[in-house]
This record gives sequence, C-alpha cells and structure tokens, in this order.
Amino acid sequence: MDAFTLVVVSALASVVMAASMALLYRAAPRQASLRDWAFAGLLFSCNNVLAAVAFKVQLPYLVVPGIGNALYVAAHFGVLAGLRRHLGLAPGWRVMVVVAPLVLGLHAVPALQASVAHRLFVFTPLIAAINLGVGLSLRGRVRRDEWPAYAPLVVMECVFMLQQSMRTIYLFASEDRTLTFMGSQFLQTSGSLFLLLFMVVTPMSCALIVAHRQGLDLRRASLTDALTGWLNRRALQSTADTVFGRCRRDGSGMFFIMFDIDHFKSINDRYGHAVGDTAIRHVTARAGEVLHGHEALFRIGGEEFAVLLAGRRMHDVCAIAERLRERIATMPLRTEEAVVPMTVSVGVAAYGHQDPDWEAVLRRADEALYRAKAHGRNRVDVCNRASAASVGT
Repeated sequence: MDAFTLVVVSALASVVMAASMALLYRAAPRQASLRDWAFAGLLFSCNNVLAAVAFKVQLPYLVVPGIGNALYVAAHFGVLAGLRRHLGLAPGWRVMVVVAPLVLGLHAVPALQASVAHRLFVFTPLIAAINLGVGLSLRGRVRRDEWPAYAPLVVMECVFMLQQSMRTIYLFASEDRTLTFMGSQFLQTSGSLFLLLFMVVTPMSCALIVAHRQGLDLRRASLTDALTGWLNRRALQSTADTVFGRCRRDGSGMFFIMFDIDHFKSINDRYGHAVGDTAIRHVTARAGEVLHGHEALFRIGGEEFAVLLAGRRMHDVCAIAERLRERIATMPLRTEEAVVPMTVSVGVAAYGHQDPDWEAVLRRADEALYRAKAHGRNRVDVCNRASAASVGT
C-alpha cells in the first residue's frame, strides 16, 4: 500500500471515529467524554485530509506540516482529555490552547524546516507524554475489576508510544536520516500503518469504556433507591448474603439497625407528599452523617430503613444507633412553610450462631423497632437471642 493510499484510508478511519463518537454522544448526552473523543476524531480527520491534499497540491510550509502537526498533537490530546473527563477530572483543553500554537510556531525554526527527522526528534516526546498520560490518569482511579474495560485503550496508547519511540531511536542511531515528508520509506510507512491501527482501535476502546460506565450506572440504578440514594431491598439480598456467609465462617459479628420515621403519616397528611419526600431525604441525610463510611445503608420500605454492620461489637453498634436517633431528633426539617420536628424509632439485633439466615437477624431488629414504637417512640430497642433491653430517651 503506497503512502497516499494509507493517508486516505487513515482519513476515512478518523472520519468514522469522529462520526461514531458524535452519534454515541447524541444517544447518550450525559457521557460528555464522547464529545471530546468526537472532537479528537475531527482533528485527526483534518490532519489526514491536509496530508492527502498535500500529495496533490503544493501547500505552504506552515500549513503542511505546521498546522498538520499542531492538529495531530491536539488530536492525541483529545483522547486523553476525553478519558480525564470520563474520570471526573478537568479535561485540560486550556493547556492545548497554548501547546498547539507553540507546536505551529516551532516550525519556523530553521532546523525543523530543514529536516523531517528533526521534527520527529522534537515532537515524538510530546506525543509519547500524551500517550503515557492515558495510563497515568487511570492510576488509583479505577478498581481492579474495572481494568478490562480500559485495557484496550491503554494497550493501544502504549503500543503507539512504543513504536513512535522505537522508530525515533532507530532514526537517531542510523547514519541515514534522509527522510522526505511525502516519502514511502519504511519509517513513514510503518508510522502510517500504526496510525491507521490507532484510528480503528481507539474508537472501539472509547465505546467500550462508555458502555462499561453505562452498565455500571444501570446496575447502580437497579440497586439504588431513587429518592434517597440508599440501596434498595434487592441490594440488601445480595449484600446480606455475602456478609452473613463471611460471619458464619469467621465468627465475626453481624448487626442490623432498623429505624423508621415516627408519625410519618401525620407529616404526609398535614404537609403533603412533597414535604413527606423531603422528610425522608432529610432523615437519610442526617443518618448518613452518623453512618459516614458505611456503605450498607438500605431503604426497605416507605419510611423504613436498615443498616448492616459487620465486624463490630454490640456496645459500639448501640452507640451508633443512639447517635443516629439523637442526630435526627435534634435537627428538625425546616421548610419554607414550617419547622417539622423529626424523630425515629430504632431497633438493633445481633447475629447469633443459631440463626439459619440473615433474615432471622433482620426480623429481630424489626421486632425491636416495633417495641421501641410501642414504648413511646424516639428510642432505641436492642434485641438478641439472649436478652432484650432498651436504651435511649
């Protein structure tokens, strides 16, 4: 395949990258990283179109390779920017606003005008740094089980960085550095082939990352209560199964704290369901301040909630339950219309060796909760197989 054909094919591949990322963004506008990757594909397209035109028409030096190389660097940065945005980091396009004109300006240096090899020596480290930035951005921000979704992009960036570096080192060590910009020498041809491979693999890798994120979002939505952000009863099943199995094996403690809002029906009847929903969010927010660091928080009914704790001692769990009750009791819900006093009744139960399953522990916590309500509300009732006692107000 001659150099011109490679450039044309690469241009087509980059157009496909830009179009596919743009269409995906249109279908999933919340995935803003797709916009960056579509823009990266557009920059690659412009670079390849300029190169293709340069085969047929004599263009000014600052256009090709000057603008072409600036587009090329910015396009590689676009892949990194999209990944950074996907990870919740600043994409960094402001940096490229400075770097791209600098790349163009360097083409006015006589040494770079005179030699393709000199331009490779100057710009390859910059491209390699951008490629390396992809892997470094993921470090410490992606769990081990998530790496398969990111691996194709990281591998592609590393392979591209390696081939760029290897051919630059080879060129530096070689006595023959007589490259021509439009030539079909092995170094240029190999570089074009790798770029073509990059154009094919990168959009698929980006699409895989987005699909993985959407899959996680869907799974999270299926396990999360939309009103409070706490986990739902479906999540309770899988989480409690895992914790119960571990506690049976190693003999560690397992506890449920159950609580619900006192006189919630009266709040709904007096202030309306909108305030009722606000009250539920208020209670979970205050409870979350006490339970900060605990992930096993569940909304299991309309105004009923459960907290699963493991590896604790009974007196520690009782203290947590009392702090939760006190926090809610001392922080009423303030709305535009009124100040609504809020209290909760709380039940606590511990796993015992005779328990056949975690549901038995949950049932005892529920029984303790209803005893707390029966004895005046706004209190904590503790239950286990050996004894039942009450603490609180």
